[in-house]
Amino acid sequence: MSEDVQTIQQIESKLWAMANELRGSMDASEYKNYILAFMFYRFLSENQEKYLQDSEIFDIDEANGETINDAYLKATEVDGVADYLEDISQRLGYAIKPEDTWATLVGKVMNGEVAPSDYQTIFDDFNSNSELNRDAASDFRGVFDDVNLGDSRLGNTTTSRAKSLNKVVTLVNEISYTDESGHDILGDIYEYLIGQFAANAGKKGGEFYTPHEVSQVLAKLVTHGVEVPDNEQFSVYDPTMGSGSLLLTVQQELPGGKREGAVSFYGQELSTTTYNLARMNLMMRGVEYSNMSLNNADTLEVDWPDGPDSQGIDHPRMFDAVVANPPYSADWDNNERKLKDPRFSDYGKLAPSSKADYAFVLHSLYHLNEQGTMAIVLPHGVLFRGAAEGKIREALIKKNYLDGVIGLPANLFYGTSIPTTVLVFKKNKASRDIMFIDASSDFEKDKNQNRLRAEDINKIAKTYFDRKDVEKYAHVATLKEVEDNEYNLNIPRYVDTFEEEPPVDVVALKDDYLAAEKESNDLQAQVVADLEKLVGKDDAAAKDLAALIEALK
Repeated sequence: MSEDVQTIQQIESKLWAMANELRGSMDASEYKNYILAFMFYRFLSENQEKYLQDSEIFDIDEANGETINDAYLKATEVDGVADYLEDISQRLGYAIKPEDTWATLVGKVMNGEVAPSDYQTIFDDFNSNSELNRDAASDFRGVFDDVNLGDSRLGNTTTSRAKSLNKVVTLVNEISYTDESGHDILGDIYEYLIGQFAANAGKKGGEFYTPHEVSQVLAKLVTHGVEVPDNEQFSVYDPTMGSGSLLLTVQQELPGGKREGAVSFYGQELSTTTYNLARMNLMMRGVEYSNMSLNNADTLEVDWPDGPDSQGIDHPRMFDAVVANPPYSADWDNNERKLKDPRFSDYGKLAPSSKADYAFVLHSLYHLNEQGTMAIVLPHGVLFRGAAEGKIREALIKKNYLDGVIGLPANLFYGTSIPTTVLVFKKNKASRDIMFIDASSDFEKDKNQNRLRAEDINKIAKTYFDRKDVEKYAHVATLKEVEDNEYNLNIPRYVDTFEEEPPVDVVALKDDYLAAEKESNDLQAQVVADLEKLVGKDDAAAKDLAALIEALK
């Protein structure tokens, strides 16, 4: 690891520049699997070292330069490794053999001793040891499966691929996990890299990352006024969790959220690659495996596991907050049998097969508890499209679940430039009004994306919680207004942002016209006077000159 003390900005910039250089022709969305996975492996290994040192399982001869890794290796040579792995896994949920630790791997890389098969052995051993703790097996099993050790873009031979992986290990080992003040910045670096990879992955980036500023808006909405007693947990669920960044932002915004065990995280993700990324992201942010429950599944096809029992009786898991940024207008199987699904059965209609937006809304709302708040990002079409979506929208409003509609600027998200809206839901509303905010004009341009500034985020939150009309920005609509608009929620129907043209001063306009006309006439007269001073060289030229002067008079 580099001994130089650097700021987090310096560390991030250097790391990204090196990562960009190393990835060569590999797509950013794929190369992230190598960088982020090895960062996670280093984190797990060093976390294990800390546990071994703190628990004082064996003596370390520091006077002779012995490291914790040396002592671990020496102890297992005498006692065998099985008992150590069992002990470590029961405490940490995973266990790494001494010959597979990060320190051992880096030593081999530096000494040119890495065999092409070593990387596969390390990950195979990790998977095997992840089964030692049954309670944690699902949290660690297969977490490195997306590290494609045989990808030809790493090299055409096993040896050349091993050399490419050695470079990744060297890069990751050079990262300082603390800033100049000694603060742990690993989580910040990891979040930065996920964002950078998303920005460089184009449309694919939007599949696993919600911009932090948008996450902040949702997180502020669902945590406002929440107080979590010391002996209780706040549960948050994201049914399309991507990299898990939205879940983590909720923790950051929650008062007292940094207290160990204050938040229990629940998430589901269709993409196995992204699901693995979420597991890594949460653990590298200090979330204990016992405080997170993440699933790799299709949310619309496979409801949260606490569903119907063997007798067909549904026991849904309810959460204090639900946040989501689902894929926009995605395809889904809306077979009529789903009308019997308790998530959708109360609404009489299913979302169209080519637009799953309201399917995600109803799934998420179904799992919101009676006192909680839900915030979901969707395309604007959900506000006004008719047919089945119109019926679902009307039913949601009549049930008094919809609390607010917030219009965001266009081009905030990776992979799409469309403007989006945040819908906010509650099951315990004190009134039947709906808050409308048009925040579509408040942003700054940042290279290829628009970005919400801190003042934009705070303005949205303050206006939402003040719940008062703000000219050309916000309006608290009564149920009668919404009914009169036939349950159409298009924001311009409620927030008038039209800017009138300033009144025209007719007298000043006339004076300007006359002045311009006089100036034109004076200029033309001057041109004619100058032409009359000219003399044609022959009769033809004199004739042309006379015709031009006549035309200008």
